[in-house]
Amino acid sequence: IFHVQWKQWYQRRVRGKLEMITGASMDSMKIDLFNDLNQPIGSLNNDDAILKNCLENGVRLHVVDKTAINFQDVSDVEKYEISREEYEKREDSVMAFKKRNKMGRFNPEVQAKLAATAEENKTKAETIKVGDRCETRTPNQPTRRGEVMYVGQTDFKDGYWVGVKFDDPVGKHDGLVQGKRYFKCGDKFGGFVQPRFCEIGDFPPEVDFSDDEI
Repeated sequence: IFHVQWKQWYQRRVRGKLEMITGASMDSMKIDLFNDLNQPIGSLNNDDAILKNCLENGVRLHVVDKTAINFQDVSDVEKYEISREEYEKREDSVMAFKKRNKMGRFNPEVQAKLAATAEENKTKAETIKVGDRCETRTPNQPTRRGEVMYVGQTDFKDGYWVGVKFDDPVGKHDGLVQGKRYFKCGDKFGGFVQPRFCEIGDFPPEVDFSDDEI
């Protein structure tokens, strides 16, 4: 809010004061004026003008830093990029640290478990074909029924996956994942599950009788 004692100040002096308050550079800031109804009434753009000639008590000064970075949109921010091969050669990376200390997927026990899971998924995928009716039983998620639309490896994640067109809109997409289309279905009817969580059988669409009861 505009302070009375600022009335005798030149606009540039006010910019200097606001620089200490807002952190915005006085040379790059834009100062807009709003009345007590929050309506715009102008801006301060003449450093040699005295405030008493253009302001009244109660006016709000809105400071905009024209050089501030919009962290919501980082598309224009220059990024450091490195290939996977170059990253794996570095000895000062998080990956190198995990390798040295046998952590995460570099732990022999974890590696053995991952290998066993990958083999289980591959073996199960060989028993599933497009067009099969299925019921997905992913841990910590409700069972969902649908039709198998895709079986095989994908670009979005390693290993074998089963693409399912669910009977209800309980999925995440329409068969398009990260710009690649694996199958087509209605929006939110598509999803991918690991083969080991996909059971094939006579699973007709479930009938919802909730509207028939009160």
